[in-house]
Amino acid sequence: MKTRSQSAFTLIEMLVVISIIAVLAAFAVPALTSALTKGQMTGTLNNGRQLYLAGQQMALDGTANSDPTLTWPGDASPAITSTKAYVNVLIAGDYIKAGDVQKLFSGPGSVCLTTITAGTPTTIDFPAAAKTAIKLYQVKDSDSSNTIFAVSNNYTYNNDLTTATSPFGDKGFIVQHKGGDASILRKNQAKVVAPVTDSQFQSTVGKVVGDVDGTASTTDTGADGRTKLTFP
Repeated sequence: MKTRSQSAFTLIEMLVVISIIAVLAAFAVPALTSALTKGQMTGTLNNGRQLYLAGQQMALDGTANSDPTLTWPGDASPAITSTKAYVNVLIAGDYIKAGDVQKLFSGPGSVCLTTITAGTPTTIDFPAAAKTAIKLYQVKDSDSSNTIFAVSNNYTYNNDLTTATSPFGDKGFIVQHKGGDASILRKNQAKVVAPVTDSQFQSTVGKVVGDVDGTASTTDTGADGRTKLTFP
């Protein structure tokens, strides 16, 4: 008499398979999360670079045409102190489009709402509930190339990152320098910690506006009082 063999998992075999899948998932999920965050940070880095290119072109045009209204924010007279004021100068000169502002300043957990008022020139405003993924600084033309023009909003210069601040929490931060180079940096690079010196920190992260070489500020405000542009 022939009997048909039945192929089936035993309970122990099923538990082994489930355990293997759980172990693989434990390794895969952090890697996928890290890749997603890195992709989001790259997007924010690109947005910061677009803002930098617009500001650089405007400053170059101002120098070439001797137009004192087309400057870096720290060179304006009076100095530009708010993000809204600086963005509206960029829009008026057609260096960025009003419709692009929301995208450029948005990031994970930071939706930058805007209201657009048509006219000559078109202007934008940020409602009180608006958040920003990027903050800008009162850069001057005389600042060195490693002076910071923009950073992700979760970073206060020479301070530890915190999990609660959007975008990216303590996963890392982005920096855009006045000289054009930009970087995605890790949380352990956010602050001067021995044996790293102030000079080494400034060469990696950059200088906040107004700081002198070899002495890193511990806030967003530099030695000469210049600081980030207020938002909104």
